[in-house]
Amino acid sequence: MVLNYIWIGFFVVAAISAVIKCVFFADYEVFERIINGTFNMAKISVIDIALPLSGTMILWLGIMNIGQRAGAVDFLGKIIGPFFEKLFPEIPKGHPANGQLVMNFSANMLGLDNAATPLGLNAMNSLQELNPNKEEASNAQIMFLALNTSGLTLVPVAIMTQRFVMGAADPTDIFIPLLLSTFVSTLIAILYVGIKQKLNLFNKVVLGGLAGLTLFVGSIVAIFAQMEQSQISFWSKLVSNLLLFSIIISFIVMGLVKKVNVYESFIEGAKTGFDTSVKVMPYLVGMLVGIGVVKDSGALSILLDGFRFLFSMLPDTDFVDALPTAIMKPLSGSGAKAMMVATMEEFGPDSFAGRLSCMFQGAADTTFYVIALYFGSVGIRKTRYAVTAGLVADIGGVIAAILIAYNFFH
Repeated sequence: MVLNYIWIGFFVVAAISAVIKCVFFADYEVFERIINGTFNMAKISVIDIALPLSGTMILWLGIMNIGQRAGAVDFLGKIIGPFFEKLFPEIPKGHPANGQLVMNFSANMLGLDNAATPLGLNAMNSLQELNPNKEEASNAQIMFLALNTSGLTLVPVAIMTQRFVMGAADPTDIFIPLLLSTFVSTLIAILYVGIKQKLNLFNKVVLGGLAGLTLFVGSIVAIFAQMEQSQISFWSKLVSNLLLFSIIISFIVMGLVKKVNVYESFIEGAKTGFDTSVKVMPYLVGMLVGIGVVKDSGALSILLDGFRFLFSMLPDTDFVDALPTAIMKPLSGSGAKAMMVATMEEFGPDSFAGRLSCMFQGAADTTFYVIALYFGSVGIRKTRYAVTAGLVADIGGVIAAILIAYNFFH
């Protein structure tokens, strides 16, 4: 129901903005841009997103089926089981979903998007099997979505590389501030959903898990803070890809040890990957076209002008120049990246706005895209408070990024 109103709202806002531009600003091409944009976004949804995604899904759901049959996924679930039992009390002990969630979160933290998405879709399917109401999001699914949309990434190589391309004096100077921002976003997601679901967040297991995560993030900060750009890029790519390849080899070896027919298990899992990618296409087209009309109608520019007016009474409004990235991020990852690049081009990569736009890009994930993708893959129609949870995490990450940026760069 929430997505229904949001989707309708995209078109209503776009229509109002287009009429204003046409009538008051003589922009007679605005409707042409909107219509061309709808065709373009529909094409991007299928050709550039859904079809490439189907390939990675076929691969990784096949690999995951090998791991599941070999017992590797269950083993991972047992390691982090006590912590997940408190955040996901609906998941039974020993259920494959526990290990699948671990795999998804690990891939997300390492920035391995191509692997994280199919692993997440696999986990969502398992959570849907446990869901008593197949059309309404369960508590476990909402917690899972909130953690995904909070976008915790340990080493944002893509953003630092973009800063290097744009000529930043020190492309890695946003690493620690960005990591702190996305960590805050993740904590807010856990707290918000945990409170909504009345979970015991002060349980010693939960506190211990959060403390362990904090220590882990702190260790990453301490290690990479001593490195230069080339070293960070080298080691993060090496470790990430080595870990990914090690997972594939480990699953195959465990399958051989357990006398699993590895190839047949791969084919069996791979078949579900294609089915899922076809099922999710309408949801992606609908959401991305809605986002596209808002952007092409000029509504985003009007919104930014409104923010400038709203914050004009503050003693410092330098952060407003970076807000386009923050506003676009929940809607479109590629759109947010374009905004980030545009901000660095206009103000410079080493400017306050340039650095803050990079922090906005990494502080959260594309909430509406993630929700449309994951819920669409299992046919969830009633999202309950999942959208709110994702946006609360996004807003928390944005506020944290602004405050941290002022401490580091202003």
